[in-house]
Amino acid sequence: MLAEGIEDNPSNTTRFLVIGAAAGEGDSTGNDKTSIIFATPDVPGSLHWALDAFAKRKINLAKIESHPVKEKMWEYLFFVDMIGHMHDKSVKDSLRELKDKTIFMKILGSYPRAKDGL
Repeated sequence: MLAEGIEDNPSNTTRFLVIGAAAGEGDSTGNDKTSIIFATPDVPGSLHWALDAFAKRKINLAKIESHPVKEKMWEYLFFVDMIGHMHDKSVKDSLRELKDKTIFMKILGSYPRAKDGL
């Protein structure tokens, strides 16, 4: 028997996501995150080239995960959380550039960051 359950752990947090009809409908709070999905061409350096759209604008990527595309061998989707709102100029400019560097891109939305900053 466990001495401490999940509910009893003070560092355990639960987060909820609100799903709306259009991505990023909310106004920028000045403390936001934006989530996107994209795929790069299957050539050496394509991910590095794509991520440069964020690096040169000093946009912090809070999370990046790769997941294989089920129907296509050796192709991946990249899920990214970045700091900033999709309506912020630097984020908007980076997303415009990223779209030109990828074979697929979708903005999932922008939303206020959690109180702990993540």
